This record gives sequence, C-alpha cells and structure tokens, in this order.
Amino acid sequence: MRRLWTKIVGLGVMAVLLLPEIVAAAGPKAAPLVIVADTRKFTGWEAWWTNLYNESHLYFALLTVAIIPIVGLIFGVLADIIMSHIGIDLKSRELAEH
Repeated sequence: MRRLWTKIVGLGVMAVLLLPEIVAAAGPKAAPLVIVADTRKFTGWEAWWTNLYNESHLYFALLTVAIIPIVGLIFGVLADIIMSHIGIDLKSRELAEH
C-alpha cells in the first residue's frame, strides 16, 4: 500500500513540475490556447452542434454521452428488425455443433 501511495504522490509531483501553464515554446507573452470549431460551412443541426461545442464543452460532453447509447439502441433495434426480415433468428439459440 505504501508503494502505491508513493507512486501516486510521485506522479502528482511530476505533473505539477512538468505541465506548463501556457505553451512554453511560444514565449512569455503567449496567449492561452483556445479550442473552437469552425462553423462557417455548417447549417442546421451541424451548426447547432458546433456552436454548442464552442459555447460549452461541458454541455457538449454531457449531450454526447447521452446520445451515444440512444443511437446504439436505435441501431441495434433496426439491425434486429432487418435480420429477422431476412431470416436470421437471434431469439433462439441452437448450436450447429453436436
């Protein structure tokens, strides 16, 4: 347990010492890095999505985390419907090997 705490504290000290506050290569008067998406070519829901990304990374992340399982569920149900229509039965499990 002591070795674990030593590693954790060591990693914390390394992070504090090695992570610069501003990009060091740009010099002392460099502005902080700003991450934005270019919205000039988007319309409709794409423009809304990129504007959400530019305005709040937290809301963008929360909405992304909520949407991914919903889209996965929709795709899974659609795949199940399509496979049942073409004759693949996934509801019963019969092994071909005896």
